[in-house]
This record gives sequence, C-alpha cells and structure tokens, in this order.
Amino acid sequence: MERIALYDVDSTIPNLALMKLARHHKERGDEVVWYDALWTLTYDRIYASKIFDFSDGKLLDPERMEIGGTGWDLKSALPPEVERLQPDYSLYGYLHNIGFTMRGCRFRCKFCVVPEKEGRPQTNNTVGEIWQQRDSDFIVLLDNDFFGNPEWRERIAEIREHDLRVNFSQGLNIRIITEEQATALASVRFTNLHATKKQVHFAWDRWRDARLIRRGFERCVAAGIKPWQMAFYVLVGFDTTHEQNLERVMTLASWGCDPYVMPYDRGDPYQKAFTRWVNHRAIFKTIPWDDYRASPSRRAAPQPEFQFEVAGFD
Repeated sequence: MERIALYDVDSTIPNLALMKLARHHKERGDEVVWYDALWTLTYDRIYASKIFDFSDGKLLDPERMEIGGTGWDLKSALPPEVERLQPDYSLYGYLHNIGFTMRGCRFRCKFCVVPEKEGRPQTNNTVGEIWQQRDSDFIVLLDNDFFGNPEWRERIAEIREHDLRVNFSQGLNIRIITEEQATALASVRFTNLHATKKQVHFAWDRWRDARLIRRGFERCVAAGIKPWQMAFYVLVGFDTTHEQNLERVMTLASWGCDPYVMPYDRGDPYQKAFTRWVNHRAIFKTIPWDDYRASPSRRAAPQPEFQFEVAGFD
C-alpha cells in the first residue's frame, strides 16, 4: 500500500481529475490524503493540479510531483484507465455530480486554450454516466461548447427525462444559438453553480459581436427565458477599448441581464478596477463608472462562482 497525496492548487469547485485519481488509488488499496508540505517526505506519490496560469504555484515541485492542469501543461492528461473512472466525491464531501458530456469547441478564439487542448467537438459522456449520486438532482456540466456536441439533443432529452437541475458552468455560446436550441434550453431546469438562482451563463467576449449577441438574446427571450435569468461573462483587456467594455456591460444591464467581467490581465490596474466595479452588484447598480474610478478607495470584488477549464489534472 502506498501513501498518495493530492494537491489542489487553485480549483474553485471539486477537481474532477483529482477525484478520479483518488478513486483509482483507493481501488488499489492505497491511502489517499490531501497534500501538506510539512509531510512531503512521507508520501510515496504526489499529484498536483493547477488550473489557472495566474495562480500561485510556488509549492509545486516537478521533481517530487506529477503535475497537470491547464495552468501547468496543456498537453497533460490522465491515463485512459483513470479517465474512465467515476470520481470519488468523498474527497471534497461533494453531494452532487460533475462531468463532461462533450469535449472541444467549434471555434478557435485566440484568447482560449480549449481548441489547442481538446480539439474539435466530440461526445464524451451521457448524462446518465455523469449522474452517479442519485440522491441529488443537480449536475454541473463542464462542457466548453454544449451545443457543439453532435449529441446535444440526446443530452437535453436525458436532463428532461430525469427532471434534473443543470448548471452549464463554462457558459453557452449565444452568438450562434438557434431557435431550436433556445427552446431546448428553456425546457430544462438550468441554474447557477450553487443552485441558488435560476440563471444560465453566456459570454460576450468580442465587442464586434453585438448584433449576434442581440439576436441570440432575442431568441432566448422568445423561447421563454427571462432577461434576469441570463448572465454574461464579459472579457475585457484582450482586444477591446475601455469604451467598448463599458458599452457592453451597460447594454447587458439595460436588457435586464447580469454582466460578469473576466479580466484578461489581472495585474492591469484598469482591468482590476473595472472588474471590481461591475462584479460588485450593489456598487454597479448605484455608482456610475466615472465616479467609481475616481474614488480613492475601492471595495474588493467577491470571489467568482464559476471556474473555467475545470477539468483538473488533464
């Protein structure tokens, strides 16, 4: 029996890959524990997962650890025999269900690593295969392009058949959502990541997509989704101006939707300030941007409720 340590550097939800590694080693009879730097020499093997490139990885030691995750190496992947295992949710004490129904993406956005990492869209799991903890009716899907899945109709049918609550954690592509897809989305019990609000996330990354975003928004409304049930990730700092950033968040607010800013460069002072202003709902709704950015003191933004590239080790 080996003593296995797992090190979750920066996940904001249970790390799927680490849970699969825990399952693999427990089935072999190994002891699985969380990593503690003080006990490094007592471990036979250490697995570490780093999701984000901006997170602190100073405790990572490539000589002692097997390290994976998008924030470390885009090509890292679990061995096939581990990848096909069900996750060990007891690692986090998680009561619900997490997984992918598809991998890849139809697009090749320059700011996104998914096409390089996962390639073109491909079916991965059925909803039934993900829904293992049947005492819960809630599943979190990690799909980067749910409607890019060639079998998305079958997955929607499964969600409806079992009357599941579903969170599309990576957001949906509203630019090309069809009327059929909007109707399908409206037919399921979508919710936010913590299952506290009936809300679905989309993205408005490029200012020039305004017409497509508006068309997708109107299709969703026509399908029965209320504006307040729609939230949008808004990328700033990549290829947009300050004026275009402000226009996008104010447009979304005028529609009755919730904008949520995603800074491309978290160290940039403007992006940090703009993110704090928009993502702090009370401030965003009561203080104009010009007044906020001129303030000598700014309140910190709450932690995000989502996570991009949450696949973990792979």
